Amino acid sequence: MSVIDAFLDALWLEQGASDHTLAAYRRDLTAWQSHLEGHGEALLAPPPERLAEWLASRREQGYQLRSNARLLSTLRSFYRWGRLNNQVESDPLTDIKLPRVIPGLPNTLEEDEVERLLMAPDTDTPLGVRDRAMLELLYACGLRVSELVGLTGDAVNLRQNVVRVRGKGDKDRLVPMGEEAADWIAHYMETARLALMSDPTRPALFPGRGDKAMTRQTFWHRIKVHAITAGITRPLSPHTLRHAFATHLLNHGANLRVVQLLLGHSDLSTTQIYTHVAQARLESLHAEHHPRG
Repeated sequence: MSVIDAFLDALWLEQGASDHTLAAYRRDLTAWQSHLEGHGEALLAPPPERLAEWLASRREQGYQLRSNARLLSTLRSFYRWGRLNNQVESDPLTDIKLPRVIPGLPNTLEEDEVERLLMAPDTDTPLGVRDRAMLELLYACGLRVSELVGLTGDAVNLRQNVVRVRGKGDKDRLVPMGEEAADWIAHYMETARLALMSDPTRPALFPGRGDKAMTRQTFWHRIKVHAITAGITRPLSPHTLRHAFATHLLNHGANLRVVQLLLGHSDLSTTQIYTHVAQARLESLHAEHHPRG
């Protein structure tokens, strides 16, 4: 087993890191190892100046500050683990500082845009009912797309209108759906799901091909199709409705801690980015409507 594999196994066992996180760590470490080997150097004993030189060359190649910060965070974790497990004698990153990344405001949608997007699917068809139910649930619960497509039928409780979501690190959380989303999920499960699946006893709540769970890429494609129908021209991301969920809750007076729990953020600081969005919205409303704005 390579030292990179051993490190990733430790991340999975000790921290419950997701497949997506492990894949990102592997890409970073493999790229760093290849760079070192190109200079005849080893992953476990890089010269102190090599990383600074590599980061500078990456910036010249157009890599963003955020990308280098993530890379450096990966390497810090790797060499910290290496010291604890006697793989390296000293941490070669001791004098390297993390670039300071100022978080950007997440791209979101206004409430009327969300309404148009939710109504875009053709609900006279099973696929349209499925997509409407997925969009309603995504916005009502603030889910990540990976959480949405990973839902199973038994994760939804229509008696209590809650959904059990498995988030990062395989941590479960219960999120209320709201009546509108619950009604669409119930309608979908009673009609369209049965029409779309050859074997409705299969676990996937939202099937793609072959009764298997829909992929993130497929659902993201569906969102873009419906955005065109809704006349939404601003750039979207897979997290757009999640951002809208958090922003609209805060705009309507929700407590930041409650939003953190609903989103499944382990650290409140991650959620605080949305306070900037809400503050910007309040300033815009003040400027537009206040007589002395």
